[in-house]
This record gives sequence, structure tokens and C-alpha cells, in this order.
Amino acid sequence: MKIPFLDLQSVNSRFQAELDEAVKSALHSGWYIRGEQCRLFEEEFGNYCGTHYCVGVGNGLDAIRLIFEAYKSLGVMEEGDEVIVPANTYIASILAISQSGLKPVLCEPRLDTYNLDAALIEPLITERTRAILPVHLYGQVADMQGISDIAKKHKLKVVDDAAQAHGAALGGRKVGSLADATAFSFYPSKNLGALGDAGAVTTSDKALADKVRSIANYGSTIRYYNEDKGINSRLDEIQAAVLRVKMKYFEADNVWRQKAARQYGEAIHDEKIALPKVENPESHVFHLFVIRCGNRDELGRYLADKGIQTQVHYPVPPHLQPAYSEWGHLSLPITEKIHREVLSLPISPVITKEEVEYVAGWVNEFGG
Repeated sequence: MKIPFLDLQSVNSRFQAELDEAVKSALHSGWYIRGEQCRLFEEEFGNYCGTHYCVGVGNGLDAIRLIFEAYKSLGVMEEGDEVIVPANTYIASILAISQSGLKPVLCEPRLDTYNLDAALIEPLITERTRAILPVHLYGQVADMQGISDIAKKHKLKVVDDAAQAHGAALGGRKVGSLADATAFSFYPSKNLGALGDAGAVTTSDKALADKVRSIANYGSTIRYYNEDKGINSRLDEIQAAVLRVKMKYFEADNVWRQKAARQYGEAIHDEKIALPKVENPESHVFHLFVIRCGNRDELGRYLADKGIQTQVHYPVPPHLQPAYSEWGHLSLPITEKIHREVLSLPISPVITKEEVEYVAGWVNEFGG
């Protein structure tokens, strides 16, 4: 049996007729940037998340960066201010902070959930701290109550990275409405994925939403008049049309991911394998099913020999990347352990129960 890590062709072919029609409609509309499809998607996705505003942008990294650039323009932050961010996140979360002229401050995660450890945040707060950026890594909501309490106490903004958590919820509230502003990526492999790069910002702060929209449009609200030194980051009509089709189905896809994750959890019984800790069923949508193993690389090769494709999210932590060589002296043992041991098993809306059983069986067999 051959099991790909993610078969995007099979994922999208389920909606082929609707996607063809959506793309055709957008193509023949004659309007390709910030038109009716984008407006409708923003309205629908904002309503889904439970926020007053949604701004479609070019990608997830830009979504985070635009939030911080908007806060700077509004006088809430300034160059050199600090943002506390999990040390084990994908580097895009950190790049967005740096590219906004702000300073990332790395905080260790919890080993069991891989999310920001709220108990470690306060010692990192200084007079220059302006925000906390939790990341809902692998699809599980971070400790937003604990993080929000700390932010409120210290008058900080909470900007969350939900690139992997579309549809996850906490206390009945969807991700996208749990922070002052939320950044989404709709990269094709995401739970709600476009057919190219795309992203969005959700918020209930009108001033922030207006400023994000302006900065993403060259810093302009009136054509050829520029209030800010903006960038070009706009959700195009074709991707918006695609997302509107896939929005009708992705909650059911999330349910299937959760069922597959439960099946993995029940079937994998090797004590040397650390399974994902799920704190609340609604709070994890399993963008990825990530296990930990002391001999991760050997397990990955073993599964590859059995026709099972796996991936590592992520092999090198940000503080050990050449791009951030100034952090090379840092010792972040929990983060380093996570990056050394994690292995992502196949999971998707089209994975079958038989495939999950096959993968789990070989994981068990590896451990003897």
C-alpha cells in the first residue's frame, strides 16, 4: 500500500465541477482584484469566525505583518517594540514580526500541546513588550484564556496565528474571534486551502481592519493617494471564489480529520510514541497529526520503506536557523526536543480508515 502524506489532487477533485464553475465565473467577470468574490468571501468568513471584519490578503505571512504594520500606523506600536512568540513555531510567525520592525521574544512551549506556555510569558515582559503572538500549532487552540488574562493585566495586544487552525473553537467561539486580531493562511494544504497563496485578517476593530486594508493596497484608500508606506498584498478574485466553494465543505472535512486522529490515538499503543494531547475535542482540527519519537528519523525511514510518506514539522527551530544567527547562543531545551522528535503522520479529508489502520500498524511494529 502507498500512502501519500497529502494527496491534494484527491482533496480538490471532490469539488471539481463547483471549482471549475467558480473559476470560470471569476475569469469572465472581468474584475480580478478586490471584486465581488473577495467581498463575499470576506463577509462569509468574517461571519463564520464571529468577527465584524475580515480583510483578504495575499498570504499568511503578510496577514501577520499587516496587523503589526497597522498597529504601528495607528500609534499602538513603534519600531523596536517587543512581541512574545512561541519558540517552536514555523518561521513565518517570526519573520512577520521582524519585517515589521519589531523584536521577536522567544517563549518556550508546553511539551504536551506544543503551544505557547502561558506560565512562562510574564517573566519575558518588559517595558517594550506590546503584544503576544500565540500560534495554534498543528490545529490545536493555544491557552487563549491564560494568554488573554496576562495580556489584559499588562495592557498588551493579542495577535494570534491561525494558519493551521481554521474551524477550531474554544468555548463555542471560533478561532478568528479569540484575539484582538487573527492572521489566517489559505495555502493549498491548509484545512481551508486555496489553489495558490491567499490569506486573511479577522478582527472586530474597525480602525485596525481599515488600516490593514489600506496598507495592503500600497497604503492607499483613495487611488493614487498614499497615507502609509504600504505593500501589495490582496486576495485575488479567483482564489476568493475557490475559497467560497471550499468553505461549504471544510467543517465536514475537519470532522473527518478528528475521526482519523481518534483512530490513530486508539490504534497506536507503543509507549515510546508520544501521541498528541487533546485538551478539548472542539479545540483541535488536526491540520497535522504529530507524534514524537526519540529516534524520529529512523521511524520516518522505516515507514517510507512500507510505502508511508511522513514529514517533519519542523526539523530546525527558528533560533538555530542561519537567518537568525544572532540567536545561536540561546538554549531552549523544550523547543529543541520538539524539533528533534516530531514526526507528522498522513492525515487529510480523504484518508481512509484502512489507511490509518495500516499506518498505525507499522508504527506499532517499529516499536516491537
